[in-house]
Amino acid sequence: MILLTGTQRDRLLANGRDRDQDHIPVVKFFNPFGAGVWLATELDDGGDIMFGLADLGYPELGSWSLEELRSVRLPFGMGIERDLLFTGDFPISVWAEAARETGSIRAAEQRLYRLGASLPHTSSYNESRIP
Repeated sequence: MILLTGTQRDRLLANGRDRDQDHIPVVKFFNPFGAGVWLATELDDGGDIMFGLADLGYPELGSWSLEELRSVRLPFGMGIERDLLFTGDFPISVWAEAARETGSIRAAEQRLYRLGASLPHTSSYNESRIP
């Protein structure tokens, strides 16, 4: 599977050059066989180091290598996957807070989309969404 589309790469690079913002996650990666979820908001100019929210048993903001994600080999010849239906919808700070409260990104996702209509949405928030 292609882990990043050209559009996603461009948005992540742009976000990486504008680090003082509370970006909406551009892409979600996951381990289809167990623990491991990553919400990426930024990519460095070198094209490898991503920033966002990672959950390998406990959610935390930080950086990781895209190449390392690509190199992971799972059973049946599979690797880390990109969630094709993921839309982000909330700034990374909202994701991080929900993940800490619920204990995981997966539980936070359920909570956020269940309660999403009641969360504030600013115009800059809506304009930064990727189609």
